[in-house]
Amino acid sequence: MHVVKVTELIGESTHNWNDAVQNAVKQAARDIPNITGVEVYNLTCGVRDGQLTEYKANVKVAYKD
Repeated sequence: MHVVKVTELIGESTHNWNDAVQNAVKQAARDIPNITGVEVYNLTCGVRDGQLTEYKANVKVAYKD
C-alpha cells in the first residue's frame, strides 16, 4: 500500500493563473520531496480599476512520504 500526503497551498502571480499554480509547486518543491501531482480547485483574481491585477490559485500538492 502506498501512502500519499496532501498539502494545500495558494500560489500567486501578477501574470496569469498558470504561473500562480507553477509558483505554488515551485515553492512547495523547495521543502517537499517527491511531489507526484497537483489539484487546482479554486481560481481567484484581484481587480483594480477594472483590470485583473493578481491571480491566485488554491492547489493541493500530493507527494509520497
